[in-house]
Amino acid sequence: MSKHSHDTNVNRHFLVALGGNLEPTLVGTAEILRSALRSLGEEPARITRMSRFFRSPAFPAGSGPDYVNAAVSLVSPETPQTLLARLHQIEADHGRERKSRWGARVLDLDLLACGDQVLPDAATQAAWRALPLDQQMTRAPEGLILPHPRLQDRAFVLVPLAEVAPDWVHPLLHKSVTEMCGDLPQTDRAALSPLP
Repeated sequence: MSKHSHDTNVNRHFLVALGGNLEPTLVGTAEILRSALRSLGEEPARITRMSRFFRSPAFPAGSGPDYVNAAVSLVSPETPQTLLARLHQIEADHGRERKSRWGARVLDLDLLACGDQVLPDAATQAAWRALPLDQQMTRAPEGLILPHPRLQDRAFVLVPLAEVAPDWVHPLLHKSVTEMCGDLPQTDRAALSPLP
């Protein structure tokens, strides 16, 4: 058990990805993301940096309308589990229904990282990171896994994240956000465009 586990005065540094694609327009989706950001930044949390909004193709390809994606860094005394529950509540407040993995969604809030914490342990995180794509689409972990097992694979996460936490280093891959983003195919990164 960490020495901070009972210390509610310790601010933890979190990285969160935002996305959505169910509104008829990108502008409508961006409004939902702005509303979610207001909720996310409420006490006890404080948003410290926010990326631009990006338009990105749905993943997997052809699975729905284009997304609007963004990322934020925030500080909060909340535990990762408490913050995750709050993210799910914010999603529900905005009409999110969890019907299918990777289906179109009005709002998606993903907890990417909490400092350099690895949850529940390095072996479990590595196993989920190595999961084949077909299994990623059907299996969901029972508990919180940090860092998010897919963050190093996804331009729609890393491109916005590079604007808020370029120097954050993955505690198991030992690469910064900038390095992980640079490792992605150029076509993946080029598929994202900032919203005007």
